[in-house]
Amino acid sequence: MHDADEHQPPIDRLGSTLRHLFAALPLLLYVVMVVLLSGRVPMPYSSLGWVLADMGLGAAGLVLMRWRRRWPWQIALATTVPTIASFTASGPALVAYTSLVTHRRWRQIVPVAAVAILSMFLAGRWQGTPTTGLLNAAAGAVTLAGATVLGLYARSRRDLAASQREAEAAAQRQRVEQAQLAERLQIAQEMHDVLAHRISLLAMLAGGLAYRKDLTPEQTREAALAIQENAHQSLNELRAVLGTLRRDGGPTGGANEGPEGPQPTLDHLDTLFEEVRAAGQRVEVDDAIDCRERLPTQTGRHAYRIVQEALTNARKHAPGSRVTAELGGRPGEGLRIRVSNPAPPGQSAGPGSRLGLVGLAERTRMAGGTISHTVRHGRFILDARLPWEA
Repeated sequence: MHDADEHQPPIDRLGSTLRHLFAALPLLLYVVMVVLLSGRVPMPYSSLGWVLADMGLGAAGLVLMRWRRRWPWQIALATTVPTIASFTASGPALVAYTSLVTHRRWRQIVPVAAVAILSMFLAGRWQGTPTTGLLNAAAGAVTLAGATVLGLYARSRRDLAASQREAEAAAQRQRVEQAQLAERLQIAQEMHDVLAHRISLLAMLAGGLAYRKDLTPEQTREAALAIQENAHQSLNELRAVLGTLRRDGGPTGGANEGPEGPQPTLDHLDTLFEEVRAAGQRVEVDDAIDCRERLPTQTGRHAYRIVQEALTNARKHAPGSRVTAELGGRPGEGLRIRVSNPAPPGQSAGPGSRLGLVGLAERTRMAGGTISHTVRHGRFILDARLPWEA
């Protein structure tokens, strides 16, 4: 059964080549030594058969290395035991042992290391005196200590890389969640800006029909038609908002979407004022904007929504009162918007009582502008400034 500690990341072709080249180094050196000796048998062997057997064991170790990650301690042990009689098997044995250390399973590492040191002692004893065996075992112990440090270092690097990948994945998930939250906030803001305006107009028109008993049939018919028209406008604007959100990256957006309807800008303010006046809201407008054709479209859209929401708030909190809208600005100075209306006594002007102001503040902040509101001389005053570069 495999657990989390057994997981090993894939090795690229270069890393695999370097490992096999290091493991084959003793075999290559042995071949060079045989060639330099002109075919004579190198010590401590007494026949050519032993030489070929040594080289065969080294080659077999290179083949076994292929499965060292699947069966780490088995391959490490299988390549270590032949080092008693084979010099060329020491390369694959060392690489297999280092690979075993990266798993950090000490109950497997310690026995394999003990077998490796014993094998080196027996190899030295077979080649010479007991002193030679002890020296050979000491050298092997130092070599294994270095391989252990190298294996632990490699494992720590892998763990660090894995933690970085997990952190990046978590950050990516967080970015996705933030993007989804931002999209929901955008939907909520656009819904509020569009529907609050239309529904407040419908409420005003319906209120006129409910309480005015002096209306002629023609006036009643006109009011009903106005209600119907505003209801249709509400649906159309709602579809436009949802269509824009889909095209901006929603799940249903794509090339099959229909053409995007025109989004309201500063040029649509006159139509907005006409609509609210037709519904019975009294609005005075002072428009002193210079070079309005140079105003960026996005800034114009934010300005439209600010004025629209300000008129909606006036209808909700000061119905029937006169509203004053002052617009001004030019390139380089910014766009100024001031909307004021009588402040009903006993009502707070803070954002807690006018939740639409919270959305206006967020919209203005996203546009890089500032917004403030206060009550002065019995009037509620909303001031907004949007950037307008020259």
